[in-house]
Amino acid sequence: GELVESGGGSVQAGGSLRLSCAAASGHTYGSYWTAWFRQAPGKEREGVAAICRDGSTRYADSVKGRFTISKDNAKNTVYLQMNSLKPEDTAMYYCATDLWVEGTGLTPDEYNYWGQGTQVTVSS
Repeated sequence: GELVESGGGSVQAGGSLRLSCAAASGHTYGSYWTAWFRQAPGKEREGVAAICRDGSTRYADSVKGRFTISKDNAKNTVYLQMNSLKPEDTAMYYCATDLWVEGTGLTPDEYNYWGQGTQVTVSS
């Protein structure tokens, strides 16, 4: 199914952004794992946060306490609330989803369906 990210932008350090990942109709997030990844220039894509079928969540250590992943099944949308942003959070952010995830949910290889990404830039 098609995934469309939105909500990226430019903010100063300490600011907040909320990213959204909307799924095409017919996709039910309640039955899927969904995660947010990010990739900075010259770096590998890294997992940021994941939300499991049952709603439990997992976070990379670098964002724990600052980022929150959530989903609204009725709206077919997954969110990433990002607070206390730091310059090192600057990256292209992608959402990904899949029906079966057997690992941590924070590894890119675990997902087959990806959005196009939304840019987040944090200035100091």
